[in-house]
Amino acid sequence: MHASSRRVGPVADSLPGALLDALGRDGTLVVPTFTAGNSDSSPAYRQRVRGMTDRQRASHERDMPPFDPARTASQGMGWLAETVRRRRDAVRSAHPQTSFAAVGARAAELMADHDEECHLGESSPLARLFAARAQVLLVGVGYEVCSAFHLAEYRIADPPRREYRCVVLRDGRRVWTSYKDVDLDDSDFGALGAAYEAHDAALASPALRHDRLGHADARLLPLRAAVEFAVGWLSGNRPRPHEANQSQNAVGFLH
Repeated sequence: MHASSRRVGPVADSLPGALLDALGRDGTLVVPTFTAGNSDSSPAYRQRVRGMTDRQRASHERDMPPFDPARTASQGMGWLAETVRRRRDAVRSAHPQTSFAAVGARAAELMADHDEECHLGESSPLARLFAARAQVLLVGVGYEVCSAFHLAEYRIADPPRREYRCVVLRDGRRVWTSYKDVDLDDSDFGALGAAYEAHDAALASPALRHDRLGHADARLLPLRAAVEFAVGWLSGNRPRPHEANQSQNAVGFLH
């Protein structure tokens, strides 16, 4: 689930509980609980340190909190995601930047073994949700934040990769770690989502459902079908690596 409590309105407080009731005993609710505040390779970090002196930047990096799956709040994911994460029965995956939290029958299974060097690919909860034929619920938000599409970035041929750095806890100690992973880019997810909706509408039996939750528009879509469509769409609409490099050299583009 991705949701905006502000757009849902007064009934937002009851939404997590209502969804768990609707899912029943065998269902599981999953939310993204991403954290960019422990990284010095993220756009959020570059925004924070813009204009700082070298000394100020070094001081800021010394004060950056390490990721602690039990305590670190998600950032930019919204109140509803935080409400799920903070439940006593929530299980959180271990990735220091792109964790998920889950409540329900399969929470532990779906959140297990989130590889620290795999944000949102085959060793992440997204791949397990794909295998489980999960559904994506977007409430008051667009496809721009649909994290499921990131799994497709791992499944296209030769996806671009880059280095990530973040600070984590190791045996109670604060440690910096770095790793290379797919260069995640959601800048075209809005266009991708529009193309997916058009594709689904043309099917004999469309799978995408539209409704309202509170004051917000809601979409319910099958994760597997959306990811499979996204693989083809991204393969045909994103530049090849050598083309992307030429574009970046020409305009100084940075993800």
